[in-house]
Amino acid sequence: MSTEEENSVEAAAAARRERLRALREAQELLQTPDDDNNNNTNQDEDEDDVQMKFRNYLPHDKQLQEGKVAPPVLPKFEDPMATLPPPEEKKEDPFLNIVPKKPNWDLRRDVQKKLDKLEKRTMKALTQLMEEEEKKRKMAEEDAENGGD
Repeated sequence: MSTEEENSVEAAAAARRERLRALREAQELLQTPDDDNNNNTNQDEDEDDVQMKFRNYLPHDKQLQEGKVAPPVLPKFEDPMATLPPPEEKKEDPFLNIVPKKPNWDLRRDVQKKLDKLEKRTMKALTQLMEEEEKKRKMAEEDAENGGD
């Protein structure tokens, strides 16, 4: 299994090297200086021997049409993202979102005021019980101190 993974990694690396090589060749073709720049120095000397090169323009004159330069051939570049299939999206049923998550939400809404009142009363009762327990404990401590003397 690891040899298959290594082979796939090596194949991907080789494909990437090939793409990079193709991109470098395309950049070199675009960055090469034109031959016109070299001829500018010789143009003053040879005014009679004028050679014009046309890359994007096709002149109507028959003599000038011979100076038409063929467009450069760029290496083929394949986009790796175009070959991958699009990721699958999860499709959810839209009617599932219509149903409330808890079936008793309306009952809770109606009873909430009463529950709030009961919560307050419960807290009040708990504090009273704690105060009574505290008083009993203090009374027991005082009796123990007074009785021990």
